[in-house]
Amino acid sequence: MASSTLNQKQQPSTMSYTVEQLVAVNPYNPDILPDLENYVNEQVSSQTYSLSANLCLLRLYQFEPERMSTQIVARILIKALMAMPAPDFSLCLFLIPERVQMEEQFKTLIVLSHYLETARFRQFWDEAAKSRHMVDAVPGFEQAVQAYAIHVLQLTYQRVPRSVLAEAINIEGLSLDKFIEHHVTNSGWDMEKSQDKGQLIILPSNEFNHPDLKKSTVDGIPLEHIARIFPILG
Repeated sequence: MASSTLNQKQQPSTMSYTVEQLVAVNPYNPDILPDLENYVNEQVSSQTYSLSANLCLLRLYQFEPERMSTQIVARILIKALMAMPAPDFSLCLFLIPERVQMEEQFKTLIVLSHYLETARFRQFWDEAAKSRHMVDAVPGFEQAVQAYAIHVLQLTYQRVPRSVLAEAINIEGLSLDKFIEHHVTNSGWDMEKSQDKGQLIILPSNEFNHPDLKKSTVDGIPLEHIARIFPILG
């Protein structure tokens, strides 16, 4: 997926435009550090996202370790988790000193990242529930992870059991019914009954969950190439 995030808005406000200018002109100027920290908080409150600005701040923290705010760093990592399947979390983590990574909140975020990367969604939601105070401080976190889970399921399944979907997005009962109905209406999903697996959700076909599509798009020989071969064979 080309986008660095599945559902975080990328439209900058007036402040973000100013911050992006500061980053572009002089990214190693420690005087812009407070602006970058304020911008992280604005990203959280407005549900926007700027990886470049956040990476710039983490690099400045490397040069000014005594000015590092672990709360800001945690928020950067949570926003990076929300950008999956983009590799933003790893890019940010690389700039964070190991001694900081050993703090409990960062160890938790690293575990959460591992669970998402390996599509172990049940373990992810169980672990996230233990750290509600941290993830709930960033609006849209749950919805972003659910969008990523749907992305993974659509790459894997043609038909996904309702129970698997419920576990992946951490929704059950009537809320799950409404979630499915919304995607049936807006995302091309369909439903069918199975005697052994119960309700199945039929997901849109793509080259990953439907091998025939990949074969036809990747391995197929264009008609014009065949037309050029015939005269040679004759």
